[in-house]
Amino acid sequence: MEFYKYCNMNTCTITLKISRGNYMIKPIEKKDIPQCVKVIKTSFLTVANEMGFNQQNAPRFTAFSVNAERLINQFNELRPMYGYFQNNQIVGYYSLQIIDTKCELNNLCVLPEFRHQKIGQELFFHAVNTAIERGCTIMEIGIVEENTTLNQWYQKLGAVHVSTKKFDFFPFTCGYLTYNLQL
Repeated sequence: MEFYKYCNMNTCTITLKISRGNYMIKPIEKKDIPQCVKVIKTSFLTVANEMGFNQQNAPRFTAFSVNAERLINQFNELRPMYGYFQNNQIVGYYSLQIIDTKCELNNLCVLPEFRHQKIGQELFFHAVNTAIERGCTIMEIGIVEENTTLNQWYQKLGAVHVSTKKFDFFPFTCGYLTYNLQL
């Protein structure tokens, strides 16, 4: 059984993950990488389109910069990488970069046609559980600061907004949140 910590404001609860029919979160295998690239690009492209990002003004934005070579390198670094599968098709994804007791949540995404079904929330709390199992005490999350919907979503799940930073190579401000993994 897997349990997930859910915090909202000053209260935390532990919940049991319940499987949902033909849906399953499982580790990514090397053969899954091309499908992961497609899921990440497709998912992040909706944000790019909403915010007016393109290959010319934001070439380093995830929708335009993720490729199989990058994910294979991360896979070979033994980063935890998970997919949300429906009938053997990946519909959601995330990975973690772990450094000592900190980790960074990377590329949490859900295909547009599968959004608003709590898949992102399940992936988030799966990432929380994975990070705790790996000895992490804090999870860091980077977002497009101007994406207020995503910012509020992470805060609703218990993440705390901690800072922003503007980079010359992005037409947006990077926002940073943290999630305390200590029970």
